[in-house]
Amino acid sequence: QLQLVESGGGWVQPEGSLRLSCAVSGGTLDKYAIGWFRQAPGKEREGVGCISPGGRLTNYADSVKGRFTITIDNGKNTAYLSMRMLKAEDTAVYYCAANPYCVGANYMDYWGKGTLVTVSS
Repeated sequence: QLQLVESGGGWVQPEGSLRLSCAVSGGTLDKYAIGWFRQAPGKEREGVGCISPGGRLTNYADSVKGRFTITIDNGKNTAYLSMRMLKAEDTAVYYCAANPYCVGANYMDYWGKGTLVTVSS
């Protein structure tokens, strides 16, 4: 049974940067893809991006492409979401999720509890 714990959320000014972490236990990142998702107040959950098992491939939503980067540290069994040039519309609760493949939210097997990111001046 995989367990995922997000951390690193907080308040940041527009155009600032933040890095979220997703610590994974009960399995290794060479066997699981990690997806990042977010849900803003009053909006549906949306996919942010995903990294394949072992970190070979990544994909991103158009809204974050060029600003967000997903990486993994196999030694720490942790995935990261590095965010730069943040905008107010990036404000949301961010979740990481795991599955052997990069799939949509409905098909992700394991989820963290989320971490709140607030972008405001």
